[in-house]
Amino acid sequence: MNFAHYLVPVAIGAVVVVLMLGLINMMRGGSSNRSQMLMRWRVGLQFMAIIVIMLAIWAGQR
Repeated sequence: MNFAHYLVPVAIGAVVVVLMLGLINMMRGGSSNRSQMLMRWRVGLQFMAIIVIMLAIWAGQR
């Protein structure tokens, strides 16, 4: 296994953590600014997770 196989669960885990933080903030009636910040982080982390997953697929085919 190469480095990409270890990064995939980390990338997905980071997205899940930020998603959960956003949901908790929303359920508690937290700040809308914080919700927006968490949404931006989640979108960025999802982008990075897709890149890591694509690299893992590419590396697995080599």
